[in-house]
Amino acid sequence: MKVQNITNIEGFFKVVDGCQGKVELVTGEGDRLNLKSKLSQYVSMANIFSDGVIAELEIIAYEKEDIDKLVAFMISDR
Repeated sequence: MKVQNITNIEGFFKVVDGCQGKVELVTGEGDRLNLKSKLSQYVSMANIFSDGVIAELEIIAYEKEDIDKLVAFMISDR
C-alpha cells in the first residue's frame, strides 16, 4: 500500500510496532526493510524525512489486522 503525507511519524511507528506480523518498507530500488526493526526505522527516518513529513512510501503488511491498523492510522492522522 502507498502511504502519503504522514506528519505524525512517532505515531506511525507506534502503530507499526503494534502490528503482529511483518511490516516492510519497499525502497525505490525494490529492497524491503523490516519496519519493526528499530535500526530500519532510524535509517528510514534519516533517508526519507527531510522536513518532518513522509511524502510517500510503499509499505507491505502481511496480516489483515495489521493492514486495518495502518489504514485506520492513515485516516485519523489527517
